[in-house]
Amino acid sequence: MISRKLQQPLTQHLAEGKALIVYGARQVGKTTMINEVLAHRDDVLRLNGDASDVRALLAEVTPTRWRQLLGPRKVLFLDEAQRIEDIGVKLKLVTDELPDITIIASGSSSFELANRINEPLTGRKWEFCLTPFSFQELVWHHGLLEERRNLAQRLVYGSYPEIVTHQDQAQELLRELASSYLYRDVLSGSQIRKQEKLETLVQALALQVGAQVSFNELAQLCGLDGKTVETYIAILEQAFIVFRLPSFSRNLRNELKFSRKVYFYDNGVRNAVLGSFAPLETRSDTGKLWENYLVSERRKNNLNDRSFAKGYFWRTTQQQEIDYIEENDGALSAFEFKWNPRTRVKQHKSFKEAYQLSSVPLITPDNYDDFLMPASEG
Repeated sequence: MISRKLQQPLTQHLAEGKALIVYGARQVGKTTMINEVLAHRDDVLRLNGDASDVRALLAEVTPTRWRQLLGPRKVLFLDEAQRIEDIGVKLKLVTDELPDITIIASGSSSFELANRINEPLTGRKWEFCLTPFSFQELVWHHGLLEERRNLAQRLVYGSYPEIVTHQDQAQELLRELASSYLYRDVLSGSQIRKQEKLETLVQALALQVGAQVSFNELAQLCGLDGKTVETYIAILEQAFIVFRLPSFSRNLRNELKFSRKVYFYDNGVRNAVLGSFAPLETRSDTGKLWENYLVSERRKNNLNDRSFAKGYFWRTTQQQEIDYIEENDGALSAFEFKWNPRTRVKQHKSFKEAYQLSSVPLITPDNYDDFLMPASEG
């Protein structure tokens, strides 16, 4: 088994009397990770919200009913908790009335689960977000040299657990993942009713990875209005398929202030949406894959570290651009991404002067492990 970085903080918080909520897309390994955390315990009640009999059993529960269900067990693990009606209120009953019980709830749909638990469990929960395997987790398992050798595989097929462990079936598994599992929560838990419009939008976002996106242009392409496109993208974010990167603007008058880019959490899902699994040497979008990989991996790091770091890109009306900027505790870092290590480095003089940065490092396949796994974390 490939260990997950979130296992340690989950284990540390088990005894604190708060509910532990684990979000993440389907098939990223939430159940496997939680079961590993609980493997040494024999006092766990495991319930799955996808099961109709579990939903019926929990339709009307009181503290007494919870106690009967739990018996002598001290941990309640509720998988796919968003499927349980009024789940927040029902979990609040446990935290309020049965303080000796530890709750772990997982959900593959943040817009369903978060909306149902945030108010009832205010101050009573810790939240975690599990992503596909991170570079760091794979290095821990395979070693740095082996994982570097797998770079081309990761850029094309991504890092979902089943893809990593069944590379010979990667295309078939990714097509199934992209066509059913990922859209399942988007379509069932939101106001989206036209799947063909959603698929057109996701394909358009896949083609525009690394580029600024215009909601109005996407709307024309998909046959929707701009507000609907913005709503659909927000829902895709809450289902952990894509995420937005806003533009950075503080000091310079010519900075773009309201632009955004959209990236996929996983390169393999992005390529599956387009049906494009050609090897890197024959592709015309390698630069896009490289940028999506680095930005998404950095986001995984921040989620795994439970960091408050914020990511941005920077661009001016004169087309000056920096691929990635990160702000952490008031400190700025900036990076350029290039697949070709021999690419000439831009000077970015105006940005460095405005924000008092001495350099904007170039991240290439030669040094990307330093960017994704700093020495202090290795």
